[in-house]
Amino acid sequence: MNANITKQVVGSIGWVVGIQGILGFAGSQFGNGPWGFLHKIIGVPTAGYLTLAALGTGLAVWSEVGKKASQKGC
Repeated sequence: MNANITKQVVGSIGWVVGIQGILGFAGSQFGNGPWGFLHKIIGVPTAGYLTLAALGTGLAVWSEVGKKASQKGC
C-alpha cells in the first residue's frame, strides 16, 4: 500500500515539474521570458527547463506504469 502512495506522490510531483519545464521553455522561446512559477524562485537556463520537462515526464510515466502494473496484480 505504501508503495502505491509513494508512486502517486512522485507522479504528481513529476507532472508539476514537467509542466513547469515545458512552460519555462515555451516562454523563453516564444514569449518575453519563462512562464510558470519556477522562474520566480530560481533562475533556470533554457536547457535546464528542457531537462526539467524530461525529468518530470519520466517520473509521471514511471508512476503511471507502476499504477497499471499494480492494478493487474503483478
